[in-house]
Amino acid sequence: MQDKKQSQQETINTLPRHLQPFVAFQDYGLYTARDHAVWRFLLAQLRENLSKTALPVYLAGLDKTGISLDRIPKIENINHKLNALGWRAVVVDGFVPPAIFMEFQALRVLVIAVNMRSFEHMLYTPAPDIVHESAGHAPFLVDVDYAEFLQAVGELGMHAVASKGDFDVYEAVRHLSIVKESAESSDQEITHASACLDAAVAENKPPSEMALLSRLHWWTVEYGLVGKPENYRLFGAGLLSSLGESINCLDDEKVKKIPLTVDAIETPYDITREQPQLFVTLNCRHLSQVLAEFGKQMCCNVGGLSSIEKAISSGCINTAQLDSGVQISGVFSNVHTDAVGNISYLQVKGPTQLSYDDAQLEGQGSEYHSAGFGSAIGKLQGLERCLSWYTVDELARHGIKTGYQTELVFLSGIRVSGHLRQVLRKNQKNILFSFTDCTVTTAMGEHLFKPAWGTYDMVVGESVLSVYGGSADPSHYPLYTSPSRAVTLPTEHDTYHQRLFELYDKLRAFRDGPDVTQSDAELILDELKNLEDQSGEGDPEWLLVFEVLELCEKCGFTKVFKAEVVRQLKNYMNLSPDLELLITLGLKRLGISDVA
Repeated sequence: MQDKKQSQQETINTLPRHLQPFVAFQDYGLYTARDHAVWRFLLAQLRENLSKTALPVYLAGLDKTGISLDRIPKIENINHKLNALGWRAVVVDGFVPPAIFMEFQALRVLVIAVNMRSFEHMLYTPAPDIVHESAGHAPFLVDVDYAEFLQAVGELGMHAVASKGDFDVYEAVRHLSIVKESAESSDQEITHASACLDAAVAENKPPSEMALLSRLHWWTVEYGLVGKPENYRLFGAGLLSSLGESINCLDDEKVKKIPLTVDAIETPYDITREQPQLFVTLNCRHLSQVLAEFGKQMCCNVGGLSSIEKAISSGCINTAQLDSGVQISGVFSNVHTDAVGNISYLQVKGPTQLSYDDAQLEGQGSEYHSAGFGSAIGKLQGLERCLSWYTVDELARHGIKTGYQTELVFLSGIRVSGHLRQVLRKNQKNILFSFTDCTVTTAMGEHLFKPAWGTYDMVVGESVLSVYGGSADPSHYPLYTSPSRAVTLPTEHDTYHQRLFELYDKLRAFRDGPDVTQSDAELILDELKNLEDQSGEGDPEWLLVFEVLELCEKCGFTKVFKAEVVRQLKNYMNLSPDLELLITLGLKRLGISDVA
């Protein structure tokens, strides 16, 4: 008995709460008949082109991951197939913030843009679409090494320290992709959006960990080649889903091929244009080695003062994890050190979350610490072990008892003096000391906390083991609350396009029906000519004509009629280089090689 397919909402309900706002809903009825025709042409052509240029696993992966060649796939079908591989799939509205995208990937969730690229952008779309995500990424998930690499990138990415500039770049990229993809956008709007992106990129220096990791992701998962610079196959989803770039990238004179090393992070990319160079990896194991080299120097694996300083520079929410297991999440603003660089005091501005084992401590969330947070860390004078490892009785023997006036003096000279109200313990460790009527001073007498400021909550720990992007418990303190300020523009179809889509519907019915005649096909072309004559629309509906030609091939219509359809398509080829390439490819796929 076959497993029951999970509905979109059932899948969404399995996701962490803070990720659910980024998931869209696929309303399958919104795809037009022309959308399905665009999908059908692209997938047939990509399958033809990539049979010799992509990794062999790609074609097998299309079949195994629910990617239909005839119609735009339903997310439920893709998800059902991916479940067998240990993955899930959801749809999203265009670009999502990098940290969110990475977290989905870490959870083995493939995010698929719900929109279908427009008829005008068949060769290359500036925005994520269902062709790119489903036909580009999904097929390679059948390769265990690739799937593990994808998950590993996500795990590092969700912990990468980002910057405020990264989010500005993300917003600018998302806005530009939306404007470029919309048929309603003017040249002035596109120029303005491009200028905004250029300005955001120029201001976002030096690149953050997230920006550098995004480059590595781009040059591998999105635009990677496998093999050697002189003998390679395509595996990057951006290449596999772009009919234009999957061909253009094979020109070794125009597109430089570079052996992949961790140095790829030094090469920025432009998400709205074809790439001038590509990197070649030996295999998926090599990918993992390069990723590991990058990961070694990330703040999440280094910790210490240098990582805290990067967190301060980022201006974003980050988390510092202490050796006791306590996690401090917020926008870090200042750090005090002793003369040899040991961290002695951490300060956070604005909302702060205190957590342990990735779970927010009760009563220690961002609402309670809305005005900021500061805590001394380090070794205490007179204590041989970290304060976290002392039992209640051992603390009492050192004069540290709840309900009594207590003074803690650190090796750094920082002094905490107040009424010890509570000691919070987790896993037999002391992780938080709460004081009232408390004063905290440095060795030089500078006040870090005064009694009038309220309760002083001091986390316990001697060192910072790890620093990473976002909060420890995002379900209570999310990094983002919505995908973006920029919303994908809805498409409203006028009467001309509605009638045009009806012709595509008719043609599909003819193709699927048992008794189609040449007269039926001739009627479609006559109706199209009348419609175009009445509307004065500038763009030729070449794809509908091409589908009529496919019907000729299938049903054996007369050679005279077929020749007339081919002539009409050849006339369209003279109108633009894009049309010439698309129609040439389509005719060759049908075995009509004489297209001069």
